[in-house]
Amino acid sequence: MSSIAIHSLVLVLYLLVLFVIGIVTSARMKSSAEGFYLGSRSIGPWVTAFSFISAYFSSVVIIGGGGFGYKYGMATLWIGATNVVVGILLAWIILGRRTRKMTGRLGSITMPEFFARRYRSSGARVISALVITIFLVLYSVSILKGMGHVFEVLIGIPYLYGILLSGVMIVLYVALGGYLAVVWTGFFQGWIMLFGLVLLTILALGKVGGLEQLFSRLGEINSGKYLYTPGIWGWAGLISYSMIVSFGVWGMPQLITRFYSIKSAKVLKLGTILATIGGSMALLPYFCGALTRVLHPTLANADKAIPTLVKGALPAWASAVFLAAVIAAGMSSFAAVLIVVVSSIVKDLYRDTFRGRANPRQQVLVSRLASVAVGIIALVVALKPPAMILVITGFAWAAIASTTLWPYVLGLYWRRATRVGTLTSMTSGCLTSLAWMALGNPFGLHGFIPGIVISLIVYLVVSLLTPAPGPRTIQAAFGEKGF
Repeated sequence: MSSIAIHSLVLVLYLLVLFVIGIVTSARMKSSAEGFYLGSRSIGPWVTAFSFISAYFSSVVIIGGGGFGYKYGMATLWIGATNVVVGILLAWIILGRRTRKMTGRLGSITMPEFFARRYRSSGARVISALVITIFLVLYSVSILKGMGHVFEVLIGIPYLYGILLSGVMIVLYVALGGYLAVVWTGFFQGWIMLFGLVLLTILALGKVGGLEQLFSRLGEINSGKYLYTPGIWGWAGLISYSMIVSFGVWGMPQLITRFYSIKSAKVLKLGTILATIGGSMALLPYFCGALTRVLHPTLANADKAIPTLVKGALPAWASAVFLAAVIAAGMSSFAAVLIVVVSSIVKDLYRDTFRGRANPRQQVLVSRLASVAVGIIALVVALKPPAMILVITGFAWAAIASTTLWPYVLGLYWRRATRVGTLTSMTSGCLTSLAWMALGNPFGLHGFIPGIVISLIVYLVVSLLTPAPGPRTIQAAFGEKGF
């Protein structure tokens, strides 16, 4: 059997499984907003953990992380390590339990709705919903770009057809099964990603002659700058990107909603362990990207490092498995983004802000139509993406996290936070990060850093200078006995 035939067979079988999951979850889904957007808060720890991983480590990490590893070397392993410690372990420990309890108490099923009810502010709902919608659509472009490059390099499918095939399948199963389809396909895809990355790492190391040979040969390139920290990148760039794709996760709604939907706070401990162990796969794309520099030192496009490594280092069957892993990674993240964007448009803007009239069944129908519309927009933009995958991701995540991170994280803990403090924090943080990035990230510092610093200062100062929230607001959020 030819290589293309093997890839095609694996791909067809994989897409068939996703379609079946979409059909099954559509039958199980309750015709309500909570059913479509959160799976009725009934998701167990295993599914929650692995769907969190697959939504976090998309084709952006596998392809984009490999691109950064190729461009900057082994120093980028610190990004993967920070992903695991800050983006997963600490996020689950610090945010998980309080998020599940407070969102359940407030009856909020989206992040903008959480802000509206926690701070009694419709303005916070509108600002966060608009920022989430605009910049998550941009982020989804980077996901599609990663999948398009894989199809293009591995099996010769033109970039255009690769992103169309991926995008259409994702829109189809999200529209059918809503959040249940997203988390169950994410669970399935998380295992494929883990297996595919481990397989690639082992076989690629064999191709280069083992760890000793890898480090020796990499040390001979560019005076060893691809081997050491911070290497050719510099500390400012390395730390900035490590923080945006790790600490920035704490304000990213497509990941935080996993805490909303888990069936109880009691199972979070098991979920934390599973997510941390499985999430350790984040180090492998950066490592493999640096390894590719040894085997293919003159690639014109760094984002093609991992696909090129796969094509040159793996036999056809293993290459087909890795193809499924990358498609799994991209699809799971795109699906997670899509469900959040649709909830922001339909629930937070259409229904709750502009008082659109729709019963629960009509709202689910509108959500399905919005899924299709948003997917089409992302596909159109992905035809000519503006930059490298992780550059697009960093831009989008900086804008969102600078808006949402502190009002969300401190809103779980600090009772003195006020509505005015939240609104000014959201606005100043987002504008600061965008302005800093528009200036070209001065001093090599990514816009995420000044964005969250200004957001935090404004949030604290304005909250302390404005009247404290009333006892009803505090009780609604924290309960009579608090946490």
